[in-house]
Amino acid sequence: MESAEVRSSRRIAHLDMDAFFASVELLRYPELRGLPVVIGGRRGQPRTGADGQRVFARMRDYAGRGVVTTSTYEARAFGVFSAMPMMKAAALAPDAVLLPVDFARYRDFSRRFKRAVAQIAVNIEDRGVDEIYIDLSEHTAPSDMLARQIKQAVYEATGLTCSIGIASNKLLAKIASELDKPDGITILRDDEIQTRIWPMPASKINGIGPKATERLAGLGIHTIADLAGAPPELLQQHFGLRYARWLKRVAQGKDDRPVVTSSEPKSMSRETTFERDLHVVHDKAELSAIFVRLCQQLEADLARRGYAGRTVGIKLRFDDFRTVTRDFTVADPVTTAAEIRWAAGQCLKRVTFDRRIRLLGVKVSKFVKAPDAAGASQGEQLQFQYF
Repeated sequence: MESAEVRSSRRIAHLDMDAFFASVELLRYPELRGLPVVIGGRRGQPRTGADGQRVFARMRDYAGRGVVTTSTYEARAFGVFSAMPMMKAAALAPDAVLLPVDFARYRDFSRRFKRAVAQIAVNIEDRGVDEIYIDLSEHTAPSDMLARQIKQAVYEATGLTCSIGIASNKLLAKIASELDKPDGITILRDDEIQTRIWPMPASKINGIGPKATERLAGLGIHTIADLAGAPPELLQQHFGLRYARWLKRVAQGKDDRPVVTSSEPKSMSRETTFERDLHVVHDKAELSAIFVRLCQQLEADLARRGYAGRTVGIKLRFDDFRTVTRDFTVADPVTTAAEIRWAAGQCLKRVTFDRRIRLLGVKVSKFVKAPDAAGASQGEQLQFQYF
């Protein structure tokens, strides 16, 4: 834990629950502590053996098209991370325990920890089921004391640990919260950016994704220090003016975004650009698997935020870079992968497939609050019948 005070008029904390879904499950199954555990799909419910002990499914026995929702730190040591195809995770960690997701339970624990934090600090930005930003600027207590109070309140409300980073802005606070996981407190001063932040990979900056990381690496830019020292004209040439300016700002640790205490997303989407252009007939199986995975990821996204959507859309980019979008409004709001897939299929029926596809995306919008109990998904049995 770092005890130095943040030297800024702004004091922003980022709280990230430690391996949240997995940690909630370990409260229910304490005998799994210290073991590699993967959470994903709807199958794999534990059963009771002849000796009265619980018997858990193993990843080696998994077969399907699901994706990993989360994993324990022990499973992550084998390279298993969220959004990874379950079959790939099974190859990496065949002996890992497999547990099904229980979004209703996770949302309940999410509400508990947020209520606990709100008893100490009221200016909270909800970033999903397992993370929040907290504006501590008006508090007079030292940062380390506030962080300990918040962590204790979260533990008493949930039995779970969290990691907290405190800095002068949201960008740095989020990076700081990852520096001492799990169950850590990191307080980052502005004068420590060059010594503590610049040596880190550029990908540690939220907003620099895998593709941007790869392009930066192609320019010889690997660390945040490299990015800070890169010529602005070089970044503009390869990324455009707006993104280049943003890259230079964040490399200096600058971020003026406020903590937004009341906001609602307008849409959620998942899309992927293929490694090669896919043919609607010859690559039907691959397209089907990708489509199912996108719908499953959207189901998880909706569950994390507690939303259902009335409109489902698709996005297609063909090999000539022509982009087509279609939307379909449903009578009953969707929450499950099966429902999303059906509505997206209605959109696909209105597209002429005369060229290979390079990008596929699925979107849900026009949100309403979802009921606490998530409907049973049949996403793992879905087939992309249109293709």
